[in-house]
Amino acid sequence: MSAADETRTRLVEAATAVFAEDGVFTASLVEITRRAGQRNRGAVHYHFGTRESLLVAVLHQHASFLAAREGELLAKARTTPEDDLTAVLEAIVRPAVELAETGPSGRQYLVIVGQLVEEFDRLDEAVAAELTATGGYDVYALLASRMPPLDEALHNERLALITGFILRSVADRARASERSTPGRSQLPTELFVRNLVALAAGMATTPPVDV
Repeated sequence: MSAADETRTRLVEAATAVFAEDGVFTASLVEITRRAGQRNRGAVHYHFGTRESLLVAVLHQHASFLAAREGELLAKARTTPEDDLTAVLEAIVRPAVELAETGPSGRQYLVIVGQLVEEFDRLDEAVAAELTATGGYDVYALLASRMPPLDEALHNERLALITGFILRSVADRARASERSTPGRSQLPTELFVRNLVALAAGMATTPPVDV
């Protein structure tokens, strides 16, 4: 690996941590540079040009894994009955859990994705394209088609809440496993996946509230 490639790798790793901790849109590029061990305060701009290009590189790290794994489970979900939400939700939950269990980078990645999903309509075109490359939008299209009929605004709100709930739950579980001090005991992976799928299905099928 060349020195330039090594520097880019360190910047991406540092950005993954800082974006997750401080927020994609508010994190300091100087702090990213510092954590990457670079003395040049303009290292991000030199190697990536913009914050958005750095963010694309961060998203690219695990996009292929999520796309492949979600694609496998989506294919299975499409063979299930049209009212089966659990198979579709498993295609969201299981890949996220598997990624989070690879280590801190996977958990941080999910935190970043959760931030971006909430702001998708405002994202830079290249960032949106890389986020779409994770494959999740095909899964959500199937989920939306199987959810009970709802007013459009309520339907969109539920999808956003379900997404945030899943990603935060998975990231929090991974974060707990990284702590040096004991905390609440965690469920075994398979039970955690099935429980989270069931909870998300409940969120998706709860009758609409009266206004």
